[in-house]
Amino acid sequence: MDVNIELATWSNLLIYSAMAVYAIAFIAYAFDLFGGRTLNSAAGGRKATAAVAASAGGGRVRRTARTSSSVAVLDPETATGPAADAGSGGGSGAAGDAAEAGSGGAVTSARTRSRRLARVGTALTALALLLHVAAIVTRTLSVMRVPWGNMMEYALTASALAGIVYLVVLKFRDVRYLGTFVAGAILITLGLCITVFYTPAAQLIPALQSYWIYIHVPIAILSTALLSISAALAVFQIVKAATEARATPRWLRFMERVPASGNIEQVSYRIAAVGFVTWTFTLIAGAVWAEVAWGRYWGWDTKEIWTFVVWVVYAAYLHARATRGWGPTKVAVLNLIGFASVVFNFSIVNVYFNGLHSYSGL
Repeated sequence: MDVNIELATWSNLLIYSAMAVYAIAFIAYAFDLFGGRTLNSAAGGRKATAAVAASAGGGRVRRTARTSSSVAVLDPETATGPAADAGSGGGSGAAGDAAEAGSGGAVTSARTRSRRLARVGTALTALALLLHVAAIVTRTLSVMRVPWGNMMEYALTASALAGIVYLVVLKFRDVRYLGTFVAGAILITLGLCITVFYTPAAQLIPALQSYWIYIHVPIAILSTALLSISAALAVFQIVKAATEARATPRWLRFMERVPASGNIEQVSYRIAAVGFVTWTFTLIAGAVWAEVAWGRYWGWDTKEIWTFVVWVVYAAYLHARATRGWGPTKVAVLNLIGFASVVFNFSIVNVYFNGLHSYSGL
């Protein structure tokens, strides 16, 4: 079957367009996380409000204390999940009004600015994902086959799924502090897809022309997307735990915008647990495909070995988390080792190791 060059060209243009939007989202998220002033703590807000109320009379102290309590509860920086936006409301609502009233309206809320930037970054990420998915669809239509026949297409699809996983998690937990790194990582991945990993649109090589490519590879892509988000959370967990244990250095002051390390660890673990299940299926499906294609389930091919290594590391991660004596930071390090093995398996093994799985297209 011939390749539709026009659609393949449109796919490349859509990749460039998605990269441009991801870059703007990256900047918006970066200003949200790093650019604002240090957030006022809830305790500081209570003290300021109580001081103003005291000057107005003892009868108002109790009323203002109740107001300040509501400010603490509805603080969008300490809340998690979609309710955080409702609480902040772009600076409107009971919490925002009470805070501004308590300070006499003299100080503009840095919290309001930062949340607006986070919402802008999220909206731009969603737009970039639409362009990203459109690039995958047009690439698929240009060759009328699945869009994961080589390293470029694998990375293109996996990065889109990582963005989708991020947005889905965002529906349940406020993880917008990850936005800078998610948008940045996807931007870098697309840059590699269009340069280092770039492979012209073409038909599948004979070894990949099997119905198992519809089963084995997409589950591997989903696993990669899930484990990448979990690893990003693990990095924040480690840094946050370090700042909780001692005074926060000035250059890490942005970590005050991040939830407690325990909360981050729970989200990271749940995503990694799902990723481990899907990677297990990847390993099993790959063995079944190997038996169909080469007459054996296991042949100690380099790709097979490293796929198993990834599985062992994540199995150790899950076991360590359930074992007494392993602290959250040590467990998070195992998570990062696991993801490093995923990256090694994808990049180094595919490019530099010869074997039956040499499908990189490079």
